[in-house]
Amino acid sequence: MPLSPDPRPLAIDGRPLRIEDVVATASGRARPALSTDAGFQARINRGADFVDRLIAEDGVVYGVSTGYGDSCTVAIPPALVDELPRHLYTYHGVGLGRFLDPEETRAVLLARLQSLAQGVSGVSLALLQQLEALLAHDILPLIPAEGSVGASGDLTPLSYVAAVLCGEREVWHQGKVKPAADALAAHGLKPLKLRPKEGLAIMNGTAVMTALACLAWRRADYLGRLATRITAFNVVASAGNAHHFDQTLFAVKPHAGQQRVAARLRADLASDRPPRNEQRLQDRYSLRCAPHVVGVLEDALPWLRAQIENELNSANDNPIIDAEQEMVLHGGHFYGGHIAFAMDSMKNAVANLADLLDRQMALVVDARYSHGLPANLTAAAGDRAALNHGLKALQISASAWTAEALKLTMPASVFSRSTECHNQDKVSMGTIAARDCLRVIELTEQVVAALLVTVRQGVALRRALDGGAPMSAAPEAMLADLASRLPLIVEDRALDVELRQLLAAIRGEAWSLYAD
Repeated sequence: MPLSPDPRPLAIDGRPLRIEDVVATASGRARPALSTDAGFQARINRGADFVDRLIAEDGVVYGVSTGYGDSCTVAIPPALVDELPRHLYTYHGVGLGRFLDPEETRAVLLARLQSLAQGVSGVSLALLQQLEALLAHDILPLIPAEGSVGASGDLTPLSYVAAVLCGEREVWHQGKVKPAADALAAHGLKPLKLRPKEGLAIMNGTAVMTALACLAWRRADYLGRLATRITAFNVVASAGNAHHFDQTLFAVKPHAGQQRVAARLRADLASDRPPRNEQRLQDRYSLRCAPHVVGVLEDALPWLRAQIENELNSANDNPIIDAEQEMVLHGGHFYGGHIAFAMDSMKNAVANLADLLDRQMALVVDARYSHGLPANLTAAAGDRAALNHGLKALQISASAWTAEALKLTMPASVFSRSTECHNQDKVSMGTIAARDCLRVIELTEQVVAALLVTVRQGVALRRALDGGAPMSAAPEAMLADLASRLPLIVEDRALDVELRQLLAAIRGEAWSLYAD
């Protein structure tokens, strides 16, 4: 996605950012700009100056005058200290897998910039300005997604950021892959020469997993809202019981998110009438218990936000350089355990949305359970009905996507591996957890696309059959929009193009869902 022609400025001055700031930057709707405040800039430079003084005074600083990791006992001759940062990003050039997409890459650049802007990483203002310039000119390092164990941070993927700052490796720029040096030169930028602590400061942090987590959070929040709206449509399509979401009923089980989902369903269904089928007092769980399923994610989102934003606004490299107190503090802030747990938790809750909707679809396409709707929701009539198969194949695909999402819910964080001569002997796997979570979200979005086809077809057939139940203005408007995108399926047709269009609409948040 190209940058917006008029992005809003986003001040980077060490103060906290929110997930929405990362999402806006990733989509090109915001452009980070370093503060010009003299106090902020002086604070940044004091850290770099303190590191320089330590080196001049023969101070021993990990990764500055020593080797890295298990090699911390190896002293670097003073004449070679300046070469060490380049060696760090060079030997970490071992990433494989897909490249992060442009939105993910912008998010990574912002996450690293925000961490370094806390002013305790011992880097110069020039380094922050070079990161700012990459974002301003949309010079996006090609970052392989695989190769990080999540401690010491995202070393391998972030090595590609460090190399690009120095004019090495490749970038995505103006719609093409090109050498980083060429893209920098096109905007009058010179390759950076990293100061002694700067290679470590760029790479030894959690920017990749945190960036991906920010994007995952936003998509998961929207999926929860879509799953709620789709449930309301399926209640109508299957002539279900709207009283399952009664306010008094939910008052006695006071999970706030679950209550919020029930309230959204009540607002969508806007029905005080008794069940259409008085012999069927209770719908199956995938309808009746929808607030209890979606509500788990809804209740988790605030906690997930807190963990992600805490990491986003942290200094998460090693060592920490406190120039004010003239202290060098060696620790493990690069450890991505909170992001790992958040992503493992999120992917579980999101996969349950896919499972819920898959079950709803299985009921509404089955003539034994759909209370009068045709099998597979085919709209063909007469002799043509026998020839047409409606949503039969789509239900199979939705089941496949759901199964794959559920398979990926195994927590990545429990698969710690001892690496790097047993120096990194307990690692977070946070980046793998974040990638897994995004894949679960992607699969769930595909299930949601299938369900949008299903509810458009199901509600139309219900209303043609017996009038169906009315809904409030917002879901009726969404139904009308779906009808404009999806002609009723009478004769069998391939749906892949329409599904991809629906996926784009989902990821673009095409429908406004609930104002609470």
